[in-house]
Amino acid sequence: MKKMRVVQWTTGKVGKLALRGILDDPRLELVGVYSYSPEKAGKDAGELCGRPKSGVLSTNDIDALMALKPDAVIYTPFMADLGQAVKILESGANLISTNLFSNVGGVKGETREALQAACERGKSSFFVTGVSPGWINAVIAGFTAVCRDVERVSIIETGDCSVYESAETWLAMGMSLPKATPEVIATARSWLISFYDAVQRIAESLEFELDDLEFFVDYATTSQRVDLGWFVMEKDTIGAMRGGWNGKVGGRTVASFELNWYLTKHLNEGWTFNEDQYHLNIKGEPDIESRLKFIPPKHWGNHEWDTMTAMPAVNAIFNVQRAAPGVLTLKDVGLVAAPGGPWLKAKSA
Repeated sequence: MKKMRVVQWTTGKVGKLALRGILDDPRLELVGVYSYSPEKAGKDAGELCGRPKSGVLSTNDIDALMALKPDAVIYTPFMADLGQAVKILESGANLISTNLFSNVGGVKGETREALQAACERGKSSFFVTGVSPGWINAVIAGFTAVCRDVERVSIIETGDCSVYESAETWLAMGMSLPKATPEVIATARSWLISFYDAVQRIAESLEFELDDLEFFVDYATTSQRVDLGWFVMEKDTIGAMRGGWNGKVGGRTVASFELNWYLTKHLNEGWTFNEDQYHLNIKGEPDIESRLKFIPPKHWGNHEWDTMTAMPAVNAIFNVQRAAPGVLTLKDVGLVAAPGGPWLKAKSA
């Protein structure tokens, strides 16, 4: 099998783990690394992700990276740059992104049109994935294959976010504030726009034609002072949120995605949370109820959890390569799976 030539785009929390995945996959050849930070430019890829030296040095020269003619770019920046994405796609490289393009309105409207046009010019493909949205969308859509009728599908994601050390993020979402202001609710809506896209993707895979997408959000306050070491919430300030989107047909919800995110369980409102990260429900014939729980190895630190965001993108490279050019859907990409056999052979070599 011809090795796929891959460029890793940024080496932050998710990008570093995607870079490991590329270097560890015997089917892939890392040919370039884009570093947003000037301090990382010129450093070896292995040094940037805790692997042996690879001989591939990072750069912030976009033209030099495109001149390498990669088959795929794994795109993991914190903020999406639509101009960069268009340039990559126009070069002919497939772009697989864990960034949900929320800062440019999500993959819809004018943003989607620009990406689709770039794909057509470069005969390339664009695919957004990750653990959620992304992998979990495909899981619930796949579950429905055993059904003879589907009335509604729903995903409830529960996350202990006290390990996500980004004070700016949680302050913007309203955490530690006395109450949710209209500005906080507007920020939450914009941050959760990617789950709007997720509901659309799930509905599209099941051939529901949505006529409305409804946003909802609620907050709970702390019953005591909480100090996480990197973030402090005084008593009676916001410490948890529930929000998401309901996709509707004729006023009836047919697909929904709810996020239960908390920084503490000490809450005045008495909210309780599942220990499992995902609760999947399908109302149909038959009904399906499933809970998914990730059990990390003992050596994982807090940010190793981002492995599950990075790997669906790395493992999708060959599926995206086989798909037709354009902005891809779940059906276009099909079943993405880990290369267990090649990994085993590489370990045995």
